[in-house]
Amino acid sequence: MTCLWRAIALIATLAFAAAPPAWAQPSAPPPPPATSVQPPGQTPGDPFGEELVLTPKTIVYMKGNSTWDTALETLVDAFKSVYAYLDKQGLQRTGPPMTIYTQADDTGFQFQAAVPIAEAPKDLPKGDISIGQSPGGRALKFMHRGSYDAMDTTYEAITNHLDEKRLEAQDLFIEEYATDPVTTPEDKFVVTVYVPIK
Repeated sequence: MTCLWRAIALIATLAFAAAPPAWAQPSAPPPPPATSVQPPGQTPGDPFGEELVLTPKTIVYMKGNSTWDTALETLVDAFKSVYAYLDKQGLQRTGPPMTIYTQADDTGFQFQAAVPIAEAPKDLPKGDISIGQSPGGRALKFMHRGSYDAMDTTYEAITNHLDEKRLEAQDLFIEEYATDPVTTPEDKFVVTVYVPIK
């Protein structure tokens, strides 16, 4: 699990790293870039570094903080709270659940556990649940299949891809779950990772 969180923190760190100015570049030609390699577990045709434009969606979300050691448990608990609110209000989901990582470092992260809905309810939620918009704009799309613990390999491949393509990530990223994180066995996850880029 630790490697996964280091990889996520590295992606977050890359968002703040500025490319050196042209005058600071070495005079010798750089070596040819490494070829992007898809992580194990992907099936042929899975997107890896596919560029797209995210459309903002209305979401119900719960904001929170977690350490990396308790990440999955914390996210599952947050989604349970969001689901309970949706059921109580009779709100229909219009897309898969997602985690929006808003900040990350070596010790932990801040997140929004979110579910898209058609429109904001008339009575806005109180307490830990909020209504908002998911991120929009230019992003790269990656796919992970298998164990949630094994996502470190996917995030390492994403980090290498960003470095190879000399792309600068924004200071957030998104995991969208094709398989429900609350009910899916931990080794059967299907997750699309979106990395918004500048």
